[in-house]
Amino acid sequence: MRLAKALLLRLIFGALSLLFISLVTFVADELAPGDAATVEAGEKATAAQVARIRENLGLNRPWPERYVKYVGAAAQGDFGRSYYGIKEPVRDVLVRTIPMTLKLSAMAILLASFVGILLGTLAAVYQNRFADRSVLTFSTLGVTLPNFVLGPILVYLFANPRVFDYLPLTWSQERVAPDFYYFVLPVAILAARPTALLTRLTRASMIDTMQQEFIRTAVAKGVPRRRLIFTHALRNAILPVITAIGTSFGFLLTGSFVVERFFTLPGLGSATIEAIQQGNMPVIQACVLVTGAMFILLNLVVDLFLPILDPRIRESQV
Repeated sequence: MRLAKALLLRLIFGALSLLFISLVTFVADELAPGDAATVEAGEKATAAQVARIRENLGLNRPWPERYVKYVGAAAQGDFGRSYYGIKEPVRDVLVRTIPMTLKLSAMAILLASFVGILLGTLAAVYQNRFADRSVLTFSTLGVTLPNFVLGPILVYLFANPRVFDYLPLTWSQERVAPDFYYFVLPVAILAARPTALLTRLTRASMIDTMQQEFIRTAVAKGVPRRRLIFTHALRNAILPVITAIGTSFGFLLTGSFVVERFFTLPGLGSATIEAIQQGNMPVIQACVLVTGAMFILLNLVVDLFLPILDPRIRESQV
């Protein structure tokens, strides 16, 4: 089947992409000053002590040999140990932080999808009217306003005792409110840009679909307006939007890094930024690889989902 071959090719290219990502991060570690031996030995260690630790860790071997060993271990879920703190296995860091990032990104993309499709459909139905112009203005603002500007604005408005002190500011171990309240601001900030993009894409796709011959035929047959819009038009216009949702979700996984750090959410983004500040390469390499793998997997899921929505795609792949 063509579909099976296409999926196999996507898996192969995805694996090659992950290999390339791992190679880039590994070479960057080789080129960076210092290594695991200097970190473990400490600042007051002698050259002989550093050399002994380097030999025990196998860092004196050629880097291609160490890279092959690293890829083999990473394929089994072993990313080594963190250089700092209690030097826990990197796998434990990932297990602890990934659920938070996935939860935050999932809520953001669900909000963006619902609002974006709804507003885009509304703008297309009332094209060139007040509702359309209002939606376009909103979407333009959402695209142009970056997260690091929107974040402080929303915090000032909704987490400021002098304005509207409705929401908690940062995540903490001793939370004074249900977890939902801690996600409101981060999710709203993350969802702003994809909402604007999905709104504009839905609007353009709906306008193009509403001009198709089958829509005119449905109008001539007296199909009710609500059924015409949501059953006939939106169902056919949603395909490029679904693809954009998958891509936006992938970008949210990395776009959440700054937001997580800003609100002290214990997610993959916070762990990555902290590792970059420390020069903790095992954690950096693992976070980059896992993020790349999730992005590739999401695009694969979208490719599987599209034939379910559109029988024409399914028939062309069989």
